[in-house]
Parts: sequence; structure tokens; C-alpha cells
Amino acid sequence: MAGYAAMARRLDSRHLRAAVRGIRAAPPDAPDHATDPALVDRLERPFEGVDDVYTRLNDLESRLRAAGDRRAVFLTIYTRMTAAVRAAIADGRFADPAWLRRYTVTFADHYRRALLSFERGDHDVVPGPWRVAFRTAVAGSALVAQDAFLGINAHITYDLALALRDVGIDPDRATKRADHDRIDGVLARLVDAQQAALVDLYAPGLSRIDDTLGRFDEALSLFSMTEGRAWAWLVATVLTDVPAAPARAAVHRFLEATATGSARFVRSPPVDPAVVTALRRVERDRGGGAIDVLAASFDEHLA
Repeated sequence: MAGYAAMARRLDSRHLRAAVRGIRAAPPDAPDHATDPALVDRLERPFEGVDDVYTRLNDLESRLRAAGDRRAVFLTIYTRMTAAVRAAIADGRFADPAWLRRYTVTFADHYRRALLSFERGDHDVVPGPWRVAFRTAVAGSALVAQDAFLGINAHITYDLALALRDVGIDPDRATKRADHDRIDGVLARLVDAQQAALVDLYAPGLSRIDDTLGRFDEALSLFSMTEGRAWAWLVATVLTDVPAAPARAAVHRFLEATATGSARFVRSPPVDPAVVTALRRVERDRGGGAIDVLAASFDEHLA
């Protein structure tokens, strides 16, 4: 029960508020979205290795982006993360590269299955945080930054703990934990490149938002990527160590409620609509003129 006690000690007001929000809030309306048989065909087969994960994620990103489907936003980030982890494995940066390969493939399969179920129209079996992320992206009305955060939240805050449970954190748990933590350093070096990609492909004004809206960005994050990955490991230890099936099921439900509540916060942050409208203008603005409107709205509503 040590893992269960550790999880209880790590709970803070953010986790609890997110869980309550996930339980209480109504799910977003299902969008008017027609199934793409070709996309379903690409998703039906499980990933066969890290190279296959990268190649097929890249193909999915290109296909969705060409269709103007905002689900491509998260894939732009995820494909680059996968490429960086693949390179780090090839460079010998992990103590247990075989485990990292299984970890990467298992993690990606959680995303693949969620996207496949959504594309088939089986929304009831799509995990809550992914249901919010996919419905928001398909609607196309959110900020690009929101689409990115929603995907990261679902994959890191929800999928990762389950992937770790599935691939196994024993034996040699300490070695596996160290390898898990090394990925933080790999991903940290991608932040600027990822933002540059989002600017180039989706939101030319995004690069100017950070300077003006640091507080908004901080609130929108809820869980930083490092915090989310640490939380995922902690939940995975509980799911591994707690022997009682009902207790594991309760932890799983709490995990989904927390990630879903975080998603609903990201989708509908406590920010005046005028600020969000100004943000949307800035994302689309190549010349930079909209940043003055944004700054004025931000100062007025969040001072």
C-alpha cells in the first residue's frame, strides 16, 4: 500500500479540483463529423516498433493537416517528440533501451486506439480527456494553443500512467524510473522547435503571445509536462502495487476524472471571452497589429 499512500500525499488542490470538474461538467456536444474510412484503415493496425510509430504518426499528421483538421495540431507536437525519443534511444542514452522501445510503442497505441474509436464514431468508449480534445479540435473553434494543450493533457496526464502499467515498471524499477525521467530532458529541448512548428503551420502570431500573456499560458497549462510525467509514474506505481482490483479501478476512474477536468479547464478557461477573441486574432495575425488589442484586453480583464 506504499504507492497508494504516496499518491494520497501527492494530491493537491489542483488534482482534486480537476477531478471534481471532470465528474460534474457536461461533456462537449458531439460534432458533426463524418467517418473517414481511409483514416480508420490507417489506425486499425497496432504499431509494430518505434520506427513504425514515427512513420505512421507523421503520415497521420500530414493527412489531417492537408484536410484542415485541427487534430493535426497535437500530432505536430507528438511526431516531433517521438522523433526525439527515437534518436535518444539510438544514441544509447537509456539504461534499458528495450524497455524504452516497448514504452514508446505502448504509449502510442493508447493514442491510436482513442483516435480510432473517435473516428469510427464510438465516442462512448473514447476516454474522457480525449473526447474533449478530439471534439474541440474537430469543431475548429478553439485556439491552436488550446488544441495543443488538450492533446498533451490527454496523452501525458491520462495515457502515460496506463502505458507504464501495461509495459511494466518492474523488475529494476529504479532503473526504469531513471529512464522515464531522462525523457524529460529530451522533451525539454524541443519546446522552442515545437512552438516554431505551430507558428509556421497553424498560428503565425503565436510567437508573440508568450511575451504578452505569460499568466494566461501558465493558467492554461495546469500541469506542466514534467509534473504530468511525474504524476503518471506515481499513478502507475499505485496501479502496479495495489493488489485489490476495486482499488485499482477507483484509481483509474480518478485518473480519468482528473485528466478530463483538466481538459475542460483548458477548453473553457476562466478568462473573459474578449481576451480569448483577441488571442484568436493574434494567432492568425502575421503582421503583429493585433497584439496591441490583446494587450489592452489582457490588462483590462486580468489586472
